[in-house]
Amino acid sequence: MSGQQTRQWILANPPKANPVLEGDNATFKLEQKTLPALGSNQVLVKVLYLSNDPAQRGWIQDGVDPKRLYTEPVLKGDVMCAYGVCEVVESTADSIKKGQLVLATTGWTEYAVLNASECRPVQPDEKAGIRPTHFIGALGGTGLTAYYGLVDIAGAKPEDTVVVSGAAGATGSMVVQIAKHLVGCKKVIGIAGGEKKCKWVESLGADICIDYKASDFESQLKAATEGFVEVYFDNVGGEILDLMLTRMKRHGRIAACGAISSYNAPGEVGIKNWFEVIANRINIKGFILTDAIVAGKTGEMISKLVQGVKEGKIQLGPEVETVVPTKFEDVPKTWMVLFEGGNQGKLVTALKQ
Repeated sequence: MSGQQTRQWILANPPKANPVLEGDNATFKLEQKTLPALGSNQVLVKVLYLSNDPAQRGWIQDGVDPKRLYTEPVLKGDVMCAYGVCEVVESTADSIKKGQLVLATTGWTEYAVLNASECRPVQPDEKAGIRPTHFIGALGGTGLTAYYGLVDIAGAKPEDTVVVSGAAGATGSMVVQIAKHLVGCKKVIGIAGGEKKCKWVESLGADICIDYKASDFESQLKAATEGFVEVYFDNVGGEILDLMLTRMKRHGRIAACGAISSYNAPGEVGIKNWFEVIANRINIKGFILTDAIVAGKTGEMISKLVQGVKEGKIQLGPEVETVVPTKFEDVPKTWMVLFEGGNQGKLVTALKQ
């Protein structure tokens, strides 16, 4: 099959602060393209679901120094980068058949021509409640990031108390479940925004979840962390990280996963309590899932997550992801929900067919 037409979202104006969705300075631009014919060992895929990840914001930052990124940035004129679950429409590869579902880096596009080696087959399991979207969420990069950061980077143990910020988000909600039900940590404290989200986080296994929007948030957090804590899994950075530096035990461990509070306002929030790191010898370690992939650790981690699902320790009900049916022309609008706190669990774009 050749000459497939597709629409794509292109990075038109890399943003300095909040992405702009309309007007002459819009961050993204919708274009149409004719795809090339398939070569040897290639597939034509139709994108069904797109992953929305806070890290994408850093990939498009205006003026970013590529030497300071862990992956290639999206350049002006490039298709916006994203992971997708796709259906194979045509294939010239023996390893991947027409009609198969695969996970790949597709970008914001309706169709894509990919090398078969770039695609990973996915196998939903209706009996186990495993849906295709879980392979870009709980059983994909999200769940692997949660497991790697908590277990390998922070070294969480059953005797530890763990605090998780962004606990109602994609990664944070998995950290809560892994900490409580797989590692068996003695106490798990979530931080999320709003009473509804906090109750949901507690239903996942958190002993308590504190609403950062509450007027007495700081006093509630201090009460919950009386005696201080061994592990903090940080998804937000900013003021909450600054406060948590004062709640860590001596030699406490912090897994620095994300800083969504400042992605659209870089440099605005500084750390005031840095001396806590020195005085209490706090170990802060940033990490990227790519490191685990290169080290060949992901296969074992996926097996443990799938086993946790089958044993009922990891919840994969509809509430662990926010799947938004989206017209292709509205893909950027759905992505922006990430930065508005509108999602519970993993935010997935389901392209309307």
